[in-house]
Order: sequence, then C-alpha cells, then structure tokens
Amino acid sequence: MILEVCAFNIQSCLIADKAGASRVELCADPLEGGTTPSYGLIQYALAYTHIPVWPMIRPRGGSYVFDEADMAIILKDILICRELGCPGIVTGVQLPNGKIDTIQMKRIVDLAYPMAVSCHKVFDETPDAFEALDSLIEAGCVRVLTSGLQKTAMEGAPLLAKLLEHAAGRITIMPGGTIRSSNIASIANSTGAKEFHSSGVISRGVVNISDEEEVKRMVAALKSV
Repeated sequence: MILEVCAFNIQSCLIADKAGASRVELCADPLEGGTTPSYGLIQYALAYTHIPVWPMIRPRGGSYVFDEADMAIILKDILICRELGCPGIVTGVQLPNGKIDTIQMKRIVDLAYPMAVSCHKVFDETPDAFEALDSLIEAGCVRVLTSGLQKTAMEGAPLLAKLLEHAAGRITIMPGGTIRSSNIASIANSTGAKEFHSSGVISRGVVNISDEEEVKRMVAALKSV
C-alpha cells in the first residue's frame, strides 16, 4: 500500500518523509489546484527527503487546454526536471471537448523518459472515464489520480473499482479527493486500490502544511487493510 502526499511546500515534503509516506507530489499554488513548483524547491526536496518526489508540471491555473506557448513551457519544465534527476512527473493535457489529448500526452511521455509520467485530476473532467483511461494507457502513463469523476473519492468509489478492473494492471488507479485517515481504509476495501493520494492537511491556512500525525494515521490505516 502506497500513500502519496500532495505537498505545496518543503515542510510538507519533510513531514511526508518522516511520517512514513511513500511518495510526494510536489506542487505550487494550492488555490489553483497545483502548478509547477520552483526549481529551488524541487532540488531541495530531492536532496533532503528519502522518498520519491514527483513535481507537477502545469504552467498556470485554469483549464488544462494548453496552447503552443503553454506546451513550450511544459516541455522545458520536463527537461529541467529530468536534468534534476526526478523519478517522475505529474501532468495532464485535455482537448477543448474535455477528452484527454493523447497526442500531447504521448509527446510528454516520450520527452520525459526515463522519468515516468502520472496524470493528475484533469482525468475527472473527461466525459468518458474508460475512454480517457485507454488514452492514458496508449500514451504510456503509469498512473492516474482520480476521484472517480466525483467530488470525493468516497463518492466515486463505485467507478474507481470499475476503473481498476478495466485497467487490468496496465496503469495504476490512485484514488484522491478528500481522503483522510477516517476513510482511507474504507476506500481501499471498496475499490481494491493500492495507491492513495492526500495532502494530509487538516487545518487549511495560508501555508497548507501537512499534519504529521494525520499522515501517520493514514499510513497506519493502510497497513491494517
């Protein structure tokens, strides 16, 4: 069982590491749902944590429909993350109709290699979850973060279970969306998922720092499943 902590600052990275999480998704700008973190932050996180750090690659907030300038920035950011030695990145591109942009995702996967590529919750904006999943598999993504096209992973649990069945080991389905220590075991049991995503933030303020005890409780809950 794997717990990925969504970290918006170095403090959350260090807490995730200390509390027993398995991976960090490193982002900036929580109010926009995450954007590309600074390279100084990425370097520091890579140097001072002992778990994999996967930066989000997203040049701005708003939609995930990116023009030529956006894509140029995305591709440059990917190259820098590769040079820094990141094991993987988290990103996502969609078409104006909401579907996954398979061509651009494959372009990203090819450029990122040997880094792996995970798709973020742009997936939950797609009109057809199974078609979107097949698109990500075709593009070569290794993981997708989703709440089952619902506001929370608990609400999306029935679809998450079906997505895991459809994936058949070709891609990892990682539930995320208001996952806490109080519900993570239930979501694990109802979906069959093995990887989970949470910020571990229980008191939202201006700094959005993960709560160490909450992360520990989630790790312990997963061990009990």
